[in-house]
Amino acid sequence: MRIDFLGLHAFVAIAERGSFQHAAAHLNLSQTALSHRIRKLEEDLGVKLLSRTTREVSLTQAGLNLLPKVKETIESLAGSLDELRHEGRSRQETLSIGCLPTIASGRLPRVLHSFQERHPDVLVRIYDNSATEISSLVQDGTIAFGITLVAAHRWDFDIELLMKDPFTLVCPEDHPLATQPAVSWSDLTDEPLIRISPQTGNRIIIDDALGSRREALSWRFEVQHIQTAVALVRAGVALTVIPSLAFDTVDERGLKLIPLRNPSVTRQLGIISKRGTPLSPLADELRKLIVQTFAEPRPKRGSPRTAMKKIHQSP
Repeated sequence: MRIDFLGLHAFVAIAERGSFQHAAAHLNLSQTALSHRIRKLEEDLGVKLLSRTTREVSLTQAGLNLLPKVKETIESLAGSLDELRHEGRSRQETLSIGCLPTIASGRLPRVLHSFQERHPDVLVRIYDNSATEISSLVQDGTIAFGITLVAAHRWDFDIELLMKDPFTLVCPEDHPLATQPAVSWSDLTDEPLIRISPQTGNRIIIDDALGSRREALSWRFEVQHIQTAVALVRAGVALTVIPSLAFDTVDERGLKLIPLRNPSVTRQLGIISKRGTPLSPLADELRKLIVQTFAEPRPKRGSPRTAMKKIHQSP
């Protein structure tokens, strides 16, 4: 049976106010429209609920029996709707995203500054994790999307490519290679090198690109994070290879960043989200800001904007 909520609401308004005139004013209806709702409700139920004379309106026995049940139902429904509205507002005011640490400490702060100006009351949770962890968080719905390494084989993700980020050599500025406009991997055969843990996406990309040639290189140190590798380079211990974008958060003083050739190795960065799960309006707005920021020209090396920044945990 279809429930006539409009008729029941009109019935309660009349019963509580004892007047069609006052009930119509409360519901912002004409008395004719209110009378129509009551008549339709009574016809559907097959009983009279109201006894109306020229001077007063009273409830029939059927109306007296129905009134407390209807009021309880309406109050319960109103409470449930309030809870849903509160939950909806809570979801709208909290936004969770994933981001590689090199991006979280580099370009993301600018994006979030703009986003906060537009939505000062929104809580943004940032999972600055590895590429593997970000994929898992997207898959299980913990985050709306992730800024991470792009894996073309992930059919279950929607992917939006942001940029190609080349890997570059980092050496002390007084090193013999520092004067070269570019360096081949073969030039590094006799150089002590620092590589990042095999658990990181960056290490996998380099290993896959070099193939068996990686075994000819002198890997003397293995660290977990990019900032550790850079600190060792600064101390003159060895050289390292990191993504160019990671250098946006490095204090460049005393260091030189040199393009690598033969082969050139790049990583693809993009936004991944779960296929078939539309982004909320807030998440989509933040996504657009991220795309816009990555489309802007990168600051020149040594500019005031980048020279004094400190590096944070690597992906």
